Amino acid sequence: MVEDRATDVSPHRPAAFSFRRFRVAVVGGDEAAEATADRAELTIGTSVGNALVLADPTVSRVHCAITPTQRGFKLTDLGSTNGTWLAGHRVETAYLKPRSTFRVGGTTLAFDWLDDEIREELSADDRFGEAIGASPAMRRVFAVLSRVAPTDSTLLLEGETGTGKGLLADLVHRQSRRASGPFGVVDCASIPPTLIESELFGHEKGAFTGAQAARVGAFEAAHGGTLFLDEIGELPLELQAKLLRALEERTIKRIGSTKPVRLDVRVIAATNRDLREEVNHGRFRADLYYRLDVIRVRIPPLRERREDIALLVTHYYRSFTGDDHATPPATLVEPLTQQGWPGNVRELRSAVERAVLMIDPISTPSAATDVAPVFDARLSFRETKERAVAAWERAYLADLIAHHAGNLTRAARAARMDRAHLRELLRKHGVRSDPGSG
Repeated sequence: MVEDRATDVSPHRPAAFSFRRFRVAVVGGDEAAEATADRAELTIGTSVGNALVLADPTVSRVHCAITPTQRGFKLTDLGSTNGTWLAGHRVETAYLKPRSTFRVGGTTLAFDWLDDEIREELSADDRFGEAIGASPAMRRVFAVLSRVAPTDSTLLLEGETGTGKGLLADLVHRQSRRASGPFGVVDCASIPPTLIESELFGHEKGAFTGAQAARVGAFEAAHGGTLFLDEIGELPLELQAKLLRALEERTIKRIGSTKPVRLDVRVIAATNRDLREEVNHGRFRADLYYRLDVIRVRIPPLRERREDIALLVTHYYRSFTGDDHATPPATLVEPLTQQGWPGNVRELRSAVERAVLMIDPISTPSAATDVAPVFDARLSFRETKERAVAAWERAYLADLIAHHAGNLTRAARAARMDRAHLRELLRKHGVRSDPGSG
């Protein structure tokens, strides 16, 4: 079975994630084949990157996966065309018992445990830079990122919106040998398809209508550092082939140029989708997925690590009150631990910020303390509250940026927030920072 086993720590704080090794074998419908798990996921499909590769044409490229969890071994269909079937029922997720059989396409497979176990060490720390989490799920993430950060390996971060993928990418860069180099960010979801190629690879003067000057693309700009490709699942198919070529050959060509440019950049990609499902539906290239899937880390949503909510609430409460020793009231913490948080950590952070603004005096720079809601008979309570919150945010941000002389990176660290989120707030409130300092 699956266990969080403690060795040198309290039983309530496991030192490792351990699970029984397992095997999947073809017992009907396809050529004889089997695969034994060597890590905490085993995928099945027709693409060569799967642990168990099948020849059955009715099986999808990345058909399904088996992962050990606290509840047992979970079988998950990955958006396959012909489905995954267990006990005569088509399933999206199900839990497998020893010696159980299931069907993918026209192939029947048998699942069984083995006698030995696989053990994954958890991080001893509750933090990875500014990222916080004491749960086994997050300490698994921290352990992997700590090992990967010093390398140049391509990293793929998967997780729902608001789980902190951007922050973790920035932290990996800061803990890498490229930390002194640039950290470039391209949000593939926010750039029009007609501009994304120029954004990534740059262009020469006159390469297309409106190209009045040569432009360096994100890959060139990140030379010697890290390029973070956020929401890479949104990248158009025609650009995916060019990105794959760039990653394979480590060269690019600007639009309108025949001169290759050598790359010295590490790539971290992130997505809120399961790219394996996108591959099955033809929306993402399988070869690009496997090129990105050197190290894949899934960032769990808050609902899968509820034990971290109180810790995060305390962290944000202290940040917004300006008191590093403040303890949030139970009347704030308890209701927050019971909510679903579809917006994950970002939504929780905003909820704590709103609560602090409404229930506690805040120790902030001078301009922010002068902001107070004023009664206006023409406005509703909600409108008045929104204006007060916006005014406080604007004053706080102005003082924060002024205190750090316009340096966006130092300001974000002092405010204990993601740099991208700070930039977004500055843009929202029209607060300027020195673009050359952060």
